[in-house]
Amino acid sequence: MRPVRSPPGRSAAGARAAQAGRGIRWDRVGRTALLLVLIGIVGLFIGPLHSYWATRHEAAARHNEVVRLEHENARLRGRRAALKSKGTLEKEARRLGMVRPGERPFVVRGLPKGP
Repeated sequence: MRPVRSPPGRSAAGARAAQAGRGIRWDRVGRTALLLVLIGIVGLFIGPLHSYWATRHEAAARHNEVVRLEHENARLRGRRAALKSKGTLEKEARRLGMVRPGERPFVVRGLPKGP
């Protein structure tokens, strides 16, 4: 690069300002283009990143639902096993007010409440 020569009566700063007005500053054009490309690349990542987070959130919700259903399934299997036994089935029937054939049902009313 050659040093800028100022014509007589102009300072070096004035000569640089005059030279800047004459041509295209390719270094600035390059930086601007690079910045636009970078913004474009970041823009391309926004959509997939949003999709990734939404999918991750949905997967966590589904996992929690599966855990809850597994616990409910275990509880219901235990209840089914308990109801298969004859003693438990009879207790449930008596709680509902049922009696065996041939038994005489009694209803007791007016009992004092306990202490």
